[in-house]
Amino acid sequence: MIRDPDAVEFKESPTHGPAPGRRDFFRAFGLATALGGGLSLIGGNRTAEAQTAVPTDVDVLNFALNLEYLEANFYSIAVLGETLPANLQGGTGVPGAATGGKQVTFTDSVVAQLAREITLNERAHVAFVRGQLGTSAIAQPAIDLSVSPTSAFSTAARSAGLIGPGESFDPYANEENFLLAAFLLEDVGVTAYKGAAPLLTNKTFIDASAGILAVEAYHSAMLRTSIHMKGMATPATFDKSEAISNARDALDGPGDLDQGVKPTGSGDTLTSNIAPTDANGITFSRTTGQVLNIAYLTRTSTDRGGFFPNGVNGNIRVSAAS
Repeated sequence: MIRDPDAVEFKESPTHGPAPGRRDFFRAFGLATALGGGLSLIGGNRTAEAQTAVPTDVDVLNFALNLEYLEANFYSIAVLGETLPANLQGGTGVPGAATGGKQVTFTDSVVAQLAREITLNERAHVAFVRGQLGTSAIAQPAIDLSVSPTSAFSTAARSAGLIGPGESFDPYANEENFLLAAFLLEDVGVTAYKGAAPLLTNKTFIDASAGILAVEAYHSAMLRTSIHMKGMATPATFDKSEAISNARDALDGPGDLDQGVKPTGSGDTLTSNIAPTDANGITFSRTTGQVLNIAYLTRTSTDRGGFFPNGVNGNIRVSAAS
């Protein structure tokens, strides 16, 4: 069961809804303690060298493929009750399995339909990117999608203050948990593709990446809209989305760019926050290192942890020192 983060004192942010300052966030949720002794939530006690070589287009697409493996397996398990088929898992690097999870029992037919659409899209993304890469495609790495007090989802939820010490967050228990877990992953995918765009030089790869970015943005909007609708009925859902957003922000560096789904204004001026944009109506980017900070659930430079206990495959595999 998710516990509401009501004890957190939210502050107003100039760019989006109420959000605590990062230092307050660490203090409120004890994340500084969780990060002590290596400053990592999971598996961050390894020292990794910084990535200095300029990545090739193949490197960038393989980096994205790691994220597609994560998303496609999560949705496949939650919606279809199965992982990706074996013919979409092989390749270079260290192969691994997606472990844990179970099929969600959806009670809202609209959410179920949206979830199925996202699932089929993500599976198609894996097949498409692998096809673009050919024999250069990386294998699926080990992915933690389990439910336990030490699982990646539980550690992320605990850092956001949604559960307490020794408790587990089960993203498959109900629709709200599923939506919050999907929200945790999907927004990162959007900012990852946007951040990777300037690294690509091949026009075919640029076009492919742009197409996937657009679909990931649609997915994010679908999920954020679903959370918004549930939040209008149960306002605590908005606070949970803000807490997850702040947890991501606390991991990926000093900037305060990430946004939850809490609307702004009141009465006739109440405005939803489906599209997390800046004053120019543009969403932000994350570097590959920042994306891995969230995927590994660490603020330090390391090559594994969190959702990827053995690290991702490919040449881009080290998180940033944030």
